[in-house]
Amino acid sequence: MKDLLRSQDLSRADIELLLDTATDFAANPLRSNTALAHKSVAIYMTKPSTRTRLSAETAVAHLGGTPIFIRGDELQLGRGESIADTARIISGYCSALIIRTFAQSDVDELGANASIPVINALTDDDHPTQLLADWLTIRENFGKDISGRKFVYLGDGNNMSHAWLIMGAIMGAHVVTATPSGAWAPDLQIIEMAQKIAKQSGGKVEVLHDPEAAVKDASVLYTDVWMSMGDSEDLRERKIVALSPFAVTGKLMSLTQKDSVFMHCLPAHRGEEVEASVIDGANSIIWRQAYHRRTTIQALLYHLVRGDLKGSNQ
Repeated sequence: MKDLLRSQDLSRADIELLLDTATDFAANPLRSNTALAHKSVAIYMTKPSTRTRLSAETAVAHLGGTPIFIRGDELQLGRGESIADTARIISGYCSALIIRTFAQSDVDELGANASIPVINALTDDDHPTQLLADWLTIRENFGKDISGRKFVYLGDGNNMSHAWLIMGAIMGAHVVTATPSGAWAPDLQIIEMAQKIAKQSGGKVEVLHDPEAAVKDASVLYTDVWMSMGDSEDLRERKIVALSPFAVTGKLMSLTQKDSVFMHCLPAHRGEEVEASVIDGANSIIWRQAYHRRTTIQALLYHLVRGDLKGSNQ
């Protein structure tokens, strides 16, 4: 496995290896501080970022490498140079490329033409690096045995809902999305792929449209902002009306397991997708979740550059 372009690229064994290594990096960030010595990693972002940029640059530095941050307007891509040519150029200078952008097809083309590992750090379709951090945080809270537990995402059927379904299915988990039907439901092809993976892994995938039914006896409630980067402001009013029943409230949390936790990939809009009393409450683990963006990207870089990941057949 050369690249991480989509969540389904990873096998369960890959994920377990990455989580084990990330756990080590959480305890000792400089454990492998020469792994990228005298090497550089390009971090190319056409979308604004707080956690992804900071975690990626810190991860590279902790491995002994030099992070090179590149904004979307700083490459000749903006003046017509092809993605394929850009991939070949970056491969000549750097040992890996981390990209955060809009179109999944751009990431796929970079992976096809780069000779170095390419890591998808968010597209409009997927967010695999976030889900690695999420699953490490889940494992810290509940251990490796997740039998009998339910993990629920509520809100917009966006890239986060897609990654939630796919990664959860790979892990053999009972994963649920609770979204409106229609325009803001997860993509049907993603649902079908997650269901196929779950059949092989022993997991369970549910796509529901009733938030109270979805969260009953859940161990995790997870949400994301309702207006994603790239969404037209013309959609705001209609989206808020459609998504308001899926806001994570104290009432919904009261329907979950006694040891349940709240998670959010951030940034958060208190009073929209989540009540302040929930996100700032005792059951919220969002800061540990955000911290693990670094540990998991560090593990991903470490193993991809070494060629340790096998990949899936999906």
